[in-house]
Amino acid sequence: MERMGKLSIVATPIGNMGDITFRALWNLKECDAIYAEDTREILKLLNHYGLRKSVFRLDAAMEGKKSKDVIDRLEKGEHIAYVTDAGTPGISDPGARLVAAVRAQLPEATIDAIPGPSALTAALSIAGLEGDAFTFLGFLPHKKGRQTALKKIAALVRSDSPQAGHPVVLYESPHRILKLLEELAANGITSVQIGRELTKIHEEMLSGEPRELAADLQKREAVRGEFVVIIENKN
Repeated sequence: MERMGKLSIVATPIGNMGDITFRALWNLKECDAIYAEDTREILKLLNHYGLRKSVFRLDAAMEGKKSKDVIDRLEKGEHIAYVTDAGTPGISDPGARLVAAVRAQLPEATIDAIPGPSALTAALSIAGLEGDAFTFLGFLPHKKGRQTALKKIAALVRSDSPQAGHPVVLYESPHRILKLLEELAANGITSVQIGRELTKIHEEMLSGEPRELAADLQKREAVRGEFVVIIENKN
């Protein structure tokens, strides 16, 4: 009986190239092919570590179609690695539908997690928050459903909420961070922390009222890179 292949879900650095495990590098070196959210991004990492490998694009738009390619290769016994642009695949990134398709259509195949960097845990680890629970909402909708999501956040951090004391964690792009901070203020949020340039030389965690942080970012021309926003219950 032909041996079934293996799909490795590999976490990659979110900024600092040194933040990759030996196990991740071994998998990227030994696999038969790498499927990536953006081939340009993984090639930077491979070149940094002197690795050469066949790389194929598999982003969110192509996840359904390209999953079949991965399954075909797994049926032949190949070892496939999947990476996103940065961090852990499937966490507000492509990868979940690929894993689900492989589990459904090829249950004999091995799927293993190669853990590593995540902007979510990196930000929480230096936020200084007590407690053992939080609510993670990823990226908010750009248009439809955005206001509903903002009202949900405001309700979650109210002092009378069943989840009172549990911070809410979001991801946001540089194109919408100022808009998000204004929206949070408009919904009664008074205290947030922002992680920016995480793991890089200019890494910082900013804390304060949403509008004050927005003004600071604009003044310093620091609206760059993706942001982790932590909304606290300090009402």
